[in-house]
Formats: sequence, structure tokens, C-alpha cells
Amino acid sequence: MSQQDRSRPLGSGTALSEAYDTALLDLDGVVYAGGHAIAHAVESLTTARAGGMHLAYVTNNALRTPDAVAEHLTELGVPADPADVITSAQAVARLMSDQLPSGAKVLVVGGEGLRVALRERGLEPVESADDDPVAVAQGFGGPDLPWGRFAEAAYAISRGAVWFASNTDLTIPGARGIAPGNGAAVEVVRIATGAEPQVAGKPLPPMHRETVLRTGAKRPLVVGDRLDTDIEGAFNGGVDSLLVLTGVTDAAQLIAAEPKYRPTYVDRDLRGLLTGQPEVTEEDGGFRCGGWTASVRGEALVLGGEGDAIDGLRALCGAAWTHAGDGSCGLDAEKAVAALGL
Repeated sequence: MSQQDRSRPLGSGTALSEAYDTALLDLDGVVYAGGHAIAHAVESLTTARAGGMHLAYVTNNALRTPDAVAEHLTELGVPADPADVITSAQAVARLMSDQLPSGAKVLVVGGEGLRVALRERGLEPVESADDDPVAVAQGFGGPDLPWGRFAEAAYAISRGAVWFASNTDLTIPGARGIAPGNGAAVEVVRIATGAEPQVAGKPLPPMHRETVLRTGAKRPLVVGDRLDTDIEGAFNGGVDSLLVLTGVTDAAQLIAAEPKYRPTYVDRDLRGLLTGQPEVTEEDGGFRCGGWTASVRGEALVLGGEGDAIDGLRALCGAAWTHAGDGSCGLDAEKAVAALGL
């Protein structure tokens, strides 16, 4: 499937870990959730790396430093170096350093990862709007970020400081469920000020630029759980992607996706890196994958057959995406998805 042809998931005759030189892996919802490894993640990544695939971890979460992320991954059983980690904090710090003079004061609303990234780019983090910052950098600060930090940002922006945000993910997956992400915090400041931030993280170009500069990947595969960051970021960067269903995106959202949110491949979890991907073929007015056939009848998607539920989802994507063309599929898919148990 080319970047222009997004009417069905693509097949691959070889394992994805062999077809691509580098996996650009999201972390939250893909490798871990709430600090704990997701099922099959450690074993899958270990096998992919042993087979020669370079693993890079690309996260919109600006809270932790690359050193802390690499240490956590190593503790989980996936050895990683800080150089293997690319964060939205690094991307926004580079974006800011391109526009601000060296040594410029920046009010930080976020965690240590953002402060470290700013210092690395020659900028000076400060804590108060009264420190006369020329810019505000906002990133995810964790559940204990004081409400007063948003007030400081609003004061500084109202006095003329330029506003930057590491990312605008509205939610973040955790061990107990889905929690508000940095995008929700950005909305607080937006409402208070009426201003608009410059954003660096996925799916926008500054994050893709940072990733390319730091990994040197020649044939990368973006691996993520979110359509509106990971998959759209791959689409914007012109590279292939694998959606795993271990995080935010569910089957119904995938089926309804418009072209920029449609992944190249779909799989249940990171075990999908280690296998080929079955073809989705068009036949008799429907779409077949494995033992399943999906088609459009009236205002509903109809699914028949048996076998691996993910093959059924791939077939449904072929039928829905082809029917929707360049738009979002509005067909009723609930009954078909329910039959798959996904």
C-alpha cells in the first residue's frame, strides 16, 4: 500500500522485523502502560533486536528524561541506551532553539524531561512568570503537577511570552485506564489566554525531524497505538506504520478512520513485528483475509467466516475504507466488531 492507496491494510511476505531496518516505537500503550510491560512486548522486542532490527523509542510523553526512560526499559527486560529514546521534549526544545537566542529564559510547565531538553539546547528554564521568560514550554507533568503552574503559564503568555507545547495528546493510557494527557492541560491554558501554542510532538513535522536526525533510519516502521499521533505522524512523514491494539485505539475507531489515520499494518500486539502480514484481497464484492470475508450491505458492515479475529478486523478495514474513500466510514460496524470479540 503506497502512501496514496489506503483502501486496505497491506500484507507482507516476510516478518516486519526483517522488512524494515528500524522500529520507531511509541511507549505508552505499546511497550508499557502505567509503568508495567504490556503482554508479549518484552519477548517480541528482544527477538526483533536479536534478528538485527534497530529499536528506537519515540514518545510524546515529555515527563521523563531519555536516561530515565532507558533505565525503565532496561528494568522491564528491554535493554536500551538513552540515545535510543526520542521524546517530544527534545523536539520542542529544538523547535524553540531555532527561534530563540541562546540563554533565553523559558518558563517550564512540565517535568524534568522538559527541563533537561531545554538546557541541552542552550535555553534557561525558569519557574515564574516574574522571571521575565521570553517563552513558555508546556509538557506532560504527571498527575501531581500543581494547578498553579497553569496560572504561571497564563501570566507569562499574557505578558508576551511565546507559547510552545511538547504535544497535544488529550489522553494517556495507564495501568488503571485512560487518563488526561498534556493536550488536556494545554486546553486549560488555551481557555485562559485565548492563545495558540506551537506544537512539536507527533504527528507534526518537528517530531519526525527529531526522530530522523537521532536514529538515521533508512527504512523505518512506526509502531503505535494511536491514530491521531503515531499513525498520522507516519502518514505525514511518508513512512509505513503498524497499529497495535494494546492502547488507546479500538477496533471501531480503526474501521472508521479517514486516510491519514489508516495504518499500513494492523496487529493485536508487538508479536506482529515477528511475523508476516496476511493479504487483504478483494473478491465477489467483498474483502477476504484469512478465514473471514467482509462486505458492505446497506448501511452496515457484514462479516462472515472464522479464524483469527485480527484477520476479521483486517477484512472489515478493507470493506470500510474502500467504501469511505477519502472520508471517514460512517457505517454501523458495532455488530461486526462485536462478533470478533475485540
